Amino acid sequence: NMVMSFRVSDLQMLLGFVGRSKSGLKHELVTRALQLVQFDCSPEVFKKIKELYETRYNKRSSEAAQPQPQQHRSAEALSIHTNYDRGSTIPRTTIPTTNIDYPALYGKYLNGLGRLPPKVAKPEVRLVKLPFYTTLDELLKPTELVPQNNEKLQESPCIFALTPRQVELIRNSRELQPGVKSVQVVLRICYTDTSSPQEDQYPPNIAVKVNHSYCSVPGYYPSNKPGVEPKRPCRPINLTHLMYLSAATNRITVTWGNYGKSYSVGLYLVRQMTSAELLQRLKTIGIKHPELCKALVKEKLRLDPDSEIATTGVRVSLICPLVKMRLSVPCRAETCAHLQCFDAVFYLQMNEKKPTWMCPVCDKPAPYDQLIIDGLLSKILTECEDADEIEYLVDGSWCPIRAEKERSCSPQCPILVLGE
Repeated sequence: NMVMSFRVSDLQMLLGFVGRSKSGLKHELVTRALQLVQFDCSPEVFKKIKELYETRYNKRSSEAAQPQPQQHRSAEALSIHTNYDRGSTIPRTTIPTTNIDYPALYGKYLNGLGRLPPKVAKPEVRLVKLPFYTTLDELLKPTELVPQNNEKLQESPCIFALTPRQVELIRNSRELQPGVKSVQVVLRICYTDTSSPQEDQYPPNIAVKVNHSYCSVPGYYPSNKPGVEPKRPCRPINLTHLMYLSAATNRITVTWGNYGKSYSVGLYLVRQMTSAELLQRLKTIGIKHPELCKALVKEKLRLDPDSEIATTGVRVSLICPLVKMRLSVPCRAETCAHLQCFDAVFYLQMNEKKPTWMCPVCDKPAPYDQLIIDGLLSKILTECEDADEIEYLVDGSWCPIRAEKERSCSPQCPILVLGE
């Protein structure tokens, strides 16, 4: 609230104090200052904001012993917005809003030179990359949700403004369906775990409010099996339709249940992709040359010295295990041990609706960036139109496997016709 009340000159002084760029329009300066508050609000920055605010609003009453109510409210509001500062181990709620004793709380960071304390490198929370979302900008890096009290239900607010470029990207993007733009501002939530990239995970009792309206959050999938709890698809939450597509600031409030687990939230400007676009990309960069596929076949059929049984061939179906139809774009994950393929078209369409990225053949992870199109099987499909199964032989060649009824159609014993 203090920063939002600053004039251009105040914003420039604050940004200059921390060595940030002071050029640009007012809404750009405000955005930079708000990001500073959310990410890097050290004691020195907090003190500078307070000084600028008091100089601007409390000049006439500087001799007064009691702080003005407006000052108290604004400082308190600032402490709420800086909940996202993970650099300090001291909860923001313990910081008094007036008469802050910086040496007592942050003495080890003060150097008496009015400079920012050096940043200590530490691992950050990372979210897994999602194939159907291309990240254009990171609006809020993954930041921990910090409880404000001992209540089970917590609220964590965040303020930010879109740049003119970001607004134009959203406005000029195509519509995936009526009212849903392909360029979106999405909220992602995950566990606060820095050991590996995290999958999206919602906290209990989640609700997301954008400005003055609540945003729809995916519900639970009903379970048909007795005793099995329904699952909830934890996906990026699209906030775009509730945001101000202008220089105005947007306020996002995440309501969440505090039951001992730690969660982090991030905001991103993304472009949502379709299964058709991912298929085209896979056809461009993911085709494995027929000769490489043939070498893989020979490798799998090579005689194992420790095996008493020699493998002379392996059968591969030309029918997709997903939809029981003939393969059109045969693919599999490079991490899969089998030669059997599934159809890329249907696999991508199914993951677009309900992303699991599990191989339908071996039931192991088959993420998009591990998919390859089998160039050899693609060639076989065009050459073998009258069979639903083929067999790979030891030398890498192949032969069609005819249906039993076709093989049984060979001529019977000749019928002897007796002469008259």
